Amino acid sequence: MADDAARAGPSELERLRARVAVLEAERAEHAARAENAERALRAARPPRHRLRSLAAALLIVLGCVLAPLSLVAAWSADLVGDTDRYVDTVAPLAKDRDVQNAAADAVTGAVMHHLDLPALLQSVAPGDRPLVTEALGRLGPSLESAVRSFVHDKARAVVASDAFERIWTEANRRIHGAVDEALTGGGDGTVTLDDDTVSVDLGPVVEQVKRRLVDSGLTVAGRIPELHARLTVVESEDIGKIRTYVRLLRLAGFWLPVLAVLLIAAGVLLAAHRRRTLINAALCLAFAALVLGVALTVFRGVYLDALPSGVSRPAAGSVYDTLIRYLRAAVRTVMALGVVIAIAAWLSGPGRWAGGARQIWHSGIGAARGTADRLGLRTGPVGPFAHRFRTWITWLLVAGAVLAYALWPYPTGWVVVGLALALLFALSLVDFLAEEAPHPHPHPREGTAP
Repeated sequence: MADDAARAGPSELERLRARVAVLEAERAEHAARAENAERALRAARPPRHRLRSLAAALLIVLGCVLAPLSLVAAWSADLVGDTDRYVDTVAPLAKDRDVQNAAADAVTGAVMHHLDLPALLQSVAPGDRPLVTEALGRLGPSLESAVRSFVHDKARAVVASDAFERIWTEANRRIHGAVDEALTGGGDGTVTLDDDTVSVDLGPVVEQVKRRLVDSGLTVAGRIPELHARLTVVESEDIGKIRTYVRLLRLAGFWLPVLAVLLIAAGVLLAAHRRRTLINAALCLAFAALVLGVALTVFRGVYLDALPSGVSRPAAGSVYDTLIRYLRAAVRTVMALGVVIAIAAWLSGPGRWAGGARQIWHSGIGAARGTADRLGLRTGPVGPFAHRFRTWITWLLVAGAVLAYALWPYPTGWVVVGLALALLFALSLVDFLAEEAPHPHPHPREGTAP
């Protein structure tokens, strides 16, 4: 028996070895097939992924290129379509010192052009001549220079008073077509476009100056006819070309921003790695807005250098800065929005540093919750509810922040930052309240031994 077992032992062992070899071969064959299939899949994937990535990149680039144009289009349409917005935009110019100096110079030039001093002095009544001569003689040896200085002082006093501010505001509210005239060449005559020049009528200011001159003893100023001195706001040889472009931007004032957002969103959804693409798209959007901001600054210098000698460069600079101040605010808003979206997408991602930041965040909130528990502060039924519907609550808060931004009349960069911080606070509150319901301890059955 022992010999038979000894003889059967090697045979059984050989069969087992053969079986193992067969299984190893089958496993190797399956592994080879799987590897070949994976290689084939990898070989087939790249073209599709490359095409998707290329299409997504093109959509995002096109959307980012349209973003600056969208800001300009929205600014142009908004400035023309909203009277209160326009008045609020140009109202600070009434207190601008450079604009006041330019207005005083324009009014003084118009008054002096119609003030024939020798003839007017001869027409003054004999009883009034000593008063006029004394008033003018105190101002200097040159009669014309003395009168010009005298008139300029009165004009400067008018434009620095509250009366000029009221005149400026009321006039701009009545003639809200000013921006439309400046950009399209239309209008009712108050703001005109002649020889590539946009000018504002200062006739009411001239009347105020004439009245002050008469009250100061220069009664001959009352004989000056009605004047319409004009303050040059914009002057450029290329204003006709600019007008054509801005007219097109005005027509696209609403749809162009929507198209830019849709293109960027489509690019992100089409991409294979959406989170990373979203981060890059948000940063590209912020960079595009930055480029527009730099372009506005560069164009300011080019525009002022191209002005003719007769136009006040400080006043033109003040007008330019005032007209585009809301556009600059929109640039800062888009930059802040892009940075906030990029940071949010990065923090919610699977990266090592992002995960560490989230871990630190949750650890801090967990420590605060533990301290509250030790002090006897309980969330009650709110904790389990927040824990159960935490995902829905989070998305509702995000949707609320997006809706608040969309409905905000004129959001700024600080509004974006404020909404982001408010959302972060709300999410931290939800994280603090979310607490899993305690599991009840099982009780032994009645009649059984403990």
